[in-house]
Amino acid sequence: MMISPLHRYLSEMLENLRPMTSGTVNPVTEVATNPDVNKVGITITTVNGHQYSSGDSDHKFAIQSIAKVFAYGLALDDLGPTEVGKKVDVEPSGDPFNEISLQQGTGRPANPMINAGAIATVGLIKGKGGTDRLSRISRHMELAAEGSLGELEINRTVYHAENIGGHRNRALAWLLRSFEIIDSDPEPVVQDYFLECSTDVTTENLSMMAATLANKGVNPVTGREVFSEETTRQILGVMMTCGMYDAAGNWMIDIGLPAKSGVDGGIMVVVPGQLGIGVYSAPLDDHGNSVRGAAAIRRVTRDLGMHYADAAPLGGSTLRAHYSLSDASLGVVRSTELSRITWQFGDRCQILEVSGDLGFAETETLARTIVEMDDDVSMVIIDFQGVDDYGRAAILMLASLTSNWRESGKDIIFIDWGESLVESILDYLSVRDDLYLPDPREKAKAASAGQIDLPWDAESIEQEITGEFRLFDNRSAALEWAELRLAQRYARQILQTDDAPRDPDTAPVFDFLDDRDVDVLAGYMELRSYTANTVIRRVGQPFGGIYFVRSGRVELAAEGRGDARYRHVYLSPGTTFGEFALSYTGRQLTTIRAVDDVEVLVLSARKIAAIEKSNPQLAIRLWTAIAREAYTVLEQSSREAGAREDYDPEQHD
Repeated sequence: MMISPLHRYLSEMLENLRPMTSGTVNPVTEVATNPDVNKVGITITTVNGHQYSSGDSDHKFAIQSIAKVFAYGLALDDLGPTEVGKKVDVEPSGDPFNEISLQQGTGRPANPMINAGAIATVGLIKGKGGTDRLSRISRHMELAAEGSLGELEINRTVYHAENIGGHRNRALAWLLRSFEIIDSDPEPVVQDYFLECSTDVTTENLSMMAATLANKGVNPVTGREVFSEETTRQILGVMMTCGMYDAAGNWMIDIGLPAKSGVDGGIMVVVPGQLGIGVYSAPLDDHGNSVRGAAAIRRVTRDLGMHYADAAPLGGSTLRAHYSLSDASLGVVRSTELSRITWQFGDRCQILEVSGDLGFAETETLARTIVEMDDDVSMVIIDFQGVDDYGRAAILMLASLTSNWRESGKDIIFIDWGESLVESILDYLSVRDDLYLPDPREKAKAASAGQIDLPWDAESIEQEITGEFRLFDNRSAALEWAELRLAQRYARQILQTDDAPRDPDTAPVFDFLDDRDVDVLAGYMELRSYTANTVIRRVGQPFGGIYFVRSGRVELAAEGRGDARYRHVYLSPGTTFGEFALSYTGRQLTTIRAVDDVEVLVLSARKIAAIEKSNPQLAIRLWTAIAREAYTVLEQSSREAGAREDYDPEQHD
């Protein structure tokens, strides 16, 4: 399976951060666990429950102050924000985590993220239903982490170290008791505080806990509500302003996301509505925050456009459809052999349609869908025509995905009216040494003019096929290229050089007749030649007969108001046109133009009328064949409509 662009990105980022040597380990942590300062891990979990990890993501460390977030949430759900607010305020202190930040007169701690406020918060939580306070706090952390690997357990070694050296915290607890912020013996409260902070987690656990908060308090894997939506909103507000202690202001400017750090080296970050991040590295800065962890979050925020000020507009982006080429409707029937190849190998070409705005979450879903495709899928078509806007995360992930998909020998095709997305991707890749994509824009212009740009000569057909990156400005041209590419990959024997004309029996409409009937009809056909760019049939002309493309290619273009043209379809040798003028209007529905020098065999309307008189049974079989071809086109449209209807984006989140 191909590596996800997010996995690749996280791995590259951590390798760049490993050489950082600044920072010191928290003294209590050093005594208790003597951590390896070289370990660093990171995990991203989306609100759909999908995790992306790199580095030492399974390494266990004490959650420490990050536990304050979950104790605060439990207190809010138990008592409500008004009652909790009487004991613990929500204002940033601007002081270190263990500072004595109590309001004059009331003794109320500044916020629940500093130690005084956290101890007061634990004191507000009571046992319930036969379950003691600590078990309730632990249970809420477990519920938030559920779905990630590993159980949350209290590290008794860390607890004993905290208990032995926790004189300042005990002093804070007794000070809170003196103001009646804690209304009982403070020692059990301090003990539970030490124990909750000594819970071992991994970045995978921490990231899932963050994703639960990002998902309005609902665990994205289990679907179980851990905190109410109102409580979660208040938790995130306090994390945003107070979670990083006396570094909160700079954090808001640089990172712009709710976060909470712990002195064992963990940082938990929430991107509301999108994802949660857990990161670990033991060495801390002067504020008690992980040096590498903060650097990693800073990189992620910048590279993926996660800062709250960079938030993309809400456009309801979605992967609205996913189906195979064999289920796609082209509006025409290709040559018999090409149609068979498309039906046989169409599942190896997957089509995805995207609409709205492409932010992180939307692009992650798109990229994951592609990465998880079966190994035998050799081509993916992404229709971006419905996309309104895209962010930095989309550029980064699409650049990595596209480059590596092509490098693996597979084809990736963009359908887009404009070139801005491709231009942004190429600009990003221009500063990367490890990723490369050829500029597809010149080939896109050629394709728009009808040039298929696939080598058909015998020598080229024998060469090994490498992955292609292509851009098309319309769907029909992209699907035609995809069909011919499948033939080039899996059925080279059907490909013929340009100077080898096709016979009528290769046309699908005549495939419904036996060979003898085709031979008789061929005798009525007239050979006509057209030079490139010549108009063969115009919109509105009456039915002129059935035109069989013997060599060269033609373009079918419908017309809009004025001189506007749309819905370009290209036909290759072995196909027919003209018969759909037999619709209820009895007139030509499209303008047919020769793309190359073209030879056609024409079974004219006059000759068909003659056949009706001289050989009515043959005429009946001919009309039956035309009707069956029309139903084939209708079936294609119905199959695509069904594939779109069956696709449920929520099942692919």
